[in-house]
Amino acid sequence: MKKAVIFDLDGTLSDSLASIKYCADMAVEPWGYGPFSEEDYKYFVGDGAANLIKRCLIAGGDVDLVHYEEAFARYREIFRENCMYQVKPYDGIRELLTALKEKGLKITVLSNKPHAQTIDVVETLFGKGYFDVIQGQKPEVSIKPDPAGVYQILDHLGLEVEEILYLGDTGTDMQTGKSAGAFTVGVLWGFRKREELEENGADAIIGQPLEALKYI
Repeated sequence: MKKAVIFDLDGTLSDSLASIKYCADMAVEPWGYGPFSEEDYKYFVGDGAANLIKRCLIAGGDVDLVHYEEAFARYREIFRENCMYQVKPYDGIRELLTALKEKGLKITVLSNKPHAQTIDVVETLFGKGYFDVIQGQKPEVSIKPDPAGVYQILDHLGLEVEEILYLGDTGTDMQTGKSAGAFTVGVLWGFRKREELEENGADAIIGQPLEALKYI
């Protein structure tokens, strides 16, 4: 019997691709890079803001990352003001969250998005206090796929890893959940394809949010 669910944010709870593209395109534009397509951004994202900007620069031709420090600083400034640009929950997510709460499960978020913006997005979409734990990227905690963030959430809730379900949309998420020892579910409505989820060890793969209830 599961007692909590850990959700990835971008590509799992929230359709945030437009906001990431909008901010990152502006961040690298001064050097003539971009704009990149939404399909490009599906593969630029997932491993933190620093890696996002590095991938944008490399794709633009700055393979030595000469402009990285400036571009990353621009991105952080732009993203602070625009992290909610066209962001919305995926269809069926609100219904899943309601069902989990009705069953008495804790709901949590673990994201590689900067911590302050993770809180902004989650609380804007779902309301302050709706989630039991919200954890974004913090300097003192290694980013996913390191399972450190999972362990922090477990400690906060006083649970064992066998008592949680982990949901995400990328290979990085599958590696995170599996490294922690959690039952790990890949979702198909996000940024990546079934093959990537399978190759990275997904215990189950679902196409609609409410299908997650089968694994509670």
